[in-house]
Amino acid sequence: MQQQNDDEGPAEAARDQKENRNGADPGVHKHHSFFSFNRQKINFSFWYFLVMLAALIVINQLVSKPAEQTVEFSVFKENIRTGKIKRVEITDKYITGYPYTRQELDSAQKASPQKIKSLESETVFRTVPVGDPSFIPLLDSLHVQYFAEPQSKNSLLSLVLTWIVPFVLMIILWQVLFSRVGKLGSGVMAFGQNKAQLVAEGDTKTTFADVAGADEAKEELAELVDFLRTPQKYTAIGGKIPKGVLLVGPPGTGKTLMARAVAGEAHVPFFRINGAEFVELFVGVGASRVRDLFRQAREKAPCIIFIDELDAIGKTRLPGVVGANDEREQTLNQLLVEMDGFDGRVGVIILAATNRPEVLDAALLRPGRFDRQVVIDKPDLSGRKAILLLHVKDVTLGPSVDLDAVARATAGLSGADLANIVNEAALFAVRNGRAAVTQMDFEEAIEKSMAGLQKKSRLVNKQEREIVAYHETGHAVTAALTPGSDPVQKITIVPRGVAALGYTMQTPTEDRYLLTRDELISKIDVLLGGRAAEQLVFGRVSTGAANDLVKATDIARRMITEFGMSEKFENVVLQSQRGAGYLGEALALGQNREYAETTQQYVDEQVARIIRERYAAVSGLLEKQLDKLKTIAARLLEKESIGADEFKTMLEATVSSGA
Repeated sequence: MQQQNDDEGPAEAARDQKENRNGADPGVHKHHSFFSFNRQKINFSFWYFLVMLAALIVINQLVSKPAEQTVEFSVFKENIRTGKIKRVEITDKYITGYPYTRQELDSAQKASPQKIKSLESETVFRTVPVGDPSFIPLLDSLHVQYFAEPQSKNSLLSLVLTWIVPFVLMIILWQVLFSRVGKLGSGVMAFGQNKAQLVAEGDTKTTFADVAGADEAKEELAELVDFLRTPQKYTAIGGKIPKGVLLVGPPGTGKTLMARAVAGEAHVPFFRINGAEFVELFVGVGASRVRDLFRQAREKAPCIIFIDELDAIGKTRLPGVVGANDEREQTLNQLLVEMDGFDGRVGVIILAATNRPEVLDAALLRPGRFDRQVVIDKPDLSGRKAILLLHVKDVTLGPSVDLDAVARATAGLSGADLANIVNEAALFAVRNGRAAVTQMDFEEAIEKSMAGLQKKSRLVNKQEREIVAYHETGHAVTAALTPGSDPVQKITIVPRGVAALGYTMQTPTEDRYLLTRDELISKIDVLLGGRAAEQLVFGRVSTGAANDLVKATDIARRMITEFGMSEKFENVVLQSQRGAGYLGEALALGQNREYAETTQQYVDEQVARIIRERYAAVSGLLEKQLDKLKTIAARLLEKESIGADEFKTMLEATVSSGA
């Protein structure tokens, strides 16, 4: 089955350095940190401290001692006479009377916890000694237990256990809770503060030398760097640098890396935040964070604000839509106001990145806001080689490695894909016990990236292996005999990925940006070659061609609706839905169209006609080359994989013997 190149996710820049809380040393500052030097935060923390201290005092008063009743000395003596006090504690300042004896307390402890609580819940009387000489004889006469305690007994230990230990424990608990809440970014006291990570001047080590395959974009952004370094050159003649620059391109092409390189070249502070981090559950939080971000940026000017995934907050505002996200729209409105409100001469430049520029609000893209759009597209052949050279600097390569061949085999891949292929090749070399990466490792890494992991444990019965072998051979023979097709690089029936039981890899000889009608037809022919071979050899077809048919039908439909290659609607575009920029998804939820039902019927009939005619042509081609098909399929069943050279040799040998 033909191999399709898919994009991986965007290349992420290296993580920022550790947080610097004192603001003196360079480093990364997370402005939502609870213990930052902000006057409002200090006041807020102080009030919480007072509340905690008051709660601690109340708790000590309520639970540290049993209930006590302070009475006059005469009443205290009367309670002794009436039996309400059975045990007396005498200190320098107080005389305390307990309604139970020591023996009663010991027996209660042996009995049950409920008995102890019952005794301790009774009222304890306390009075101030007055130096009555008859007090001790009174206790002796009534057989009341009494004892004396010095006032200084364990005073320091009591202070530590009663006040200091609980206070320290509450501070530790408070610190742990708020540090975790701060990491989650949803702390009550950090709602209105932006979550941008600030990389201090000089800490951004990334430069333009670390970015490859985007020379035009680097030249465009070099002007921003020059302005941040020497703004007087532009302000002296009244020139203004663009306030905002929008980096657009497919995922993984290095938009974030390019923004970091601009900051590294200019040697200015770099604020980085994701568009989704502005928006929270509560209305008004996003707008507050935008205000806080721009306030801090003005204080750090000249600097760069980088908003990644701008489409998270910058989508077009649709009037009258029920259930619209008011919080996101308020955040967008505040961003528009802030971009209008600051003077471009202060040296605050906004960089933003998105792979969905078509969904952005028009107010964001007008002059005065994001004045300039810089496209960072997938690299061409020379760009891919430059990216590979950048990533293999720290990799030990064997003498057989040909990076030119790797670059040709990775057409359509992004910088992130290429970085992953280099890493996978190094891992394959280590896994196989090699000290250097070979060309074979790169080939295996490319296949894994494009087709998925090799499924050696997947068992395929003999009949299915034959069907897959003839199917893939049909693709390869059709590609080799069809003018305008890309050369066959490899044929294999080794299962890979989720559902691929085999595939045919074709490597373009050069990057192509335009295709003629004949070249589109040749692509359809190659896609239909697998099913035609099955039908020719076995007299029946299988579900193995499902993905091929989807691609072939899509090409045929686009020829009629997008490329104007139909007889009835020549040079007319019929498609009403545009793809979602670099993600290739439809924006509209429904299948709305701007043409009549009869036109849709015509499109369906023409698509079916093209597929039917090309299938018949491919079947006729393979029928004439049936000997080649069987010979190559038999070899494929024997070896499971056939390379480009062997396939070419077998094809030419079969042609010679047939002649």
